[in-house]
Amino acid sequence: MFSFDPYKELATLRDFPPLTLTSPDFSGDAALPVTAWSSDRGGADRHPALEWNTPPEGTRSFALSCFDPDAPTGSGYWHWAVFNLPADLRSLDAGDGTIESLPGGARVLRNEAGNRRFDGAAPPEGTGVHRYFFVVDALDVAELDVGDDATPAILGFHRHFHSLARGVLMGTADPTER
Repeated sequence: MFSFDPYKELATLRDFPPLTLTSPDFSGDAALPVTAWSSDRGGADRHPALEWNTPPEGTRSFALSCFDPDAPTGSGYWHWAVFNLPADLRSLDAGDGTIESLPGGARVLRNEAGNRRFDGAAPPEGTGVHRYFFVVDALDVAELDVGDDATPAILGFHRHFHSLARGVLMGTADPTER
């Protein structure tokens, strides 16, 4: 009998040295703050504040994303994808995740809803508790060569080959709580 854990298989594509990614707005493996929920579910479509430790030598920029692998799509749901964040950045205040709210030079790709911003959690009823993975990568290039019409998955492909370190912070959202 062949069996495998798809999340484990995906997680082992490549090991990265760790960055510590935290938030003053929620604890890892705990519920997202109400503000990180979708506005149509009582939230504010605002990403939580995020902080990370000093990256390795050679870091020239950061990429950051939020992904829900539990969305009932067969391919997950990208809530946010940002790249070309400056190398001296160590935190982001909570915000809408638009280009206007980020440091100069940063770029924001369209999420699954087609928006260039953070779209908050909105797990459909009957789909159980969803996990939201906030991921920051320290990159060895100042600018990734990713087009404005690229998908977050294409960004993930490029950041995979330029990552020096990675931090992951997971929050949850229970559709029965909103």
